[in-house]
Amino acid sequence: MAVAPGPEVLEFRVPTEPCKTLLVWGLENEEEHSLYSVFSEFGLLYSVRVHRNASVAEPGYYALVKFYSARDASRAQQACSSQQLFQKSPLKVYVCTRQKAFQQQVLSLNSYKCQELANYYLGFNGWSSRIFTLQNLSGFEKEGNEVPGGLPKSQCLKYLCAQEVMLPHHGICTRGIGVAEVSVENNQVTQTRSVMKLAVQRALSDAFQKILLVILENGKVAVEYSSAQEDPFDSLTEEEMKGLIQGFHGKLYFFHWKSGLEGISLG
Repeated sequence: MAVAPGPEVLEFRVPTEPCKTLLVWGLENEEEHSLYSVFSEFGLLYSVRVHRNASVAEPGYYALVKFYSARDASRAQQACSSQQLFQKSPLKVYVCTRQKAFQQQVLSLNSYKCQELANYYLGFNGWSSRIFTLQNLSGFEKEGNEVPGGLPKSQCLKYLCAQEVMLPHHGICTRGIGVAEVSVENNQVTQTRSVMKLAVQRALSDAFQKILLVILENGKVAVEYSSAQEDPFDSLTEEEMKGLIQGFHGKLYFFHWKSGLEGISLG
């Protein structure tokens, strides 16, 4: 399947388009590592999944190889189909034409995948991130959660992180918010570090959602701010942002529609 010429726009989202997924048929063994080595030569991969053939089919395996770029997937299909590659019999490689409806929901990339995608197209020095707020929001939800004697049965450990991603070569700076929480029994706060880490990861992923990578036919990369995700949060000064987080005396409200954080009440 040929890909239309022109720039290709990539978002920091889980790729769901059929044109970015290859079906590899005719695998003799569960060769996930070999598949990754071969197909990653054509571009960054989101995932490689190997499955056993159905019982009614001939013995063997098939794989789904998911790219971020439809152009990379097309090049890989044309180069690898009917080739032996790493086994004696040739493989059949197809561009998927349809996927189940539930796979079409748009999901944000996690922070690790966001960094992987940014590093691949922008380079390790092409972007940076900075945490400017990591706020402990625990302790606001104790009402009705006490046993005789005055001690809480459990404590909600909650952190909020505000983080920004900067692309200095493109003059773009975006911000993201991440909230993480867990119930800790008997007031034993043993998961603080993991909750803080999760809030940081969610904030980084959130900031990347406003960035579009524009891949030109010559391989060069341009970057755009996603106007569909335009957020007043990005225009606040750091002092204004900190004041917004700290100044509501136990209640925090964000109309942060893109992340689904709408009216977070902590009191």
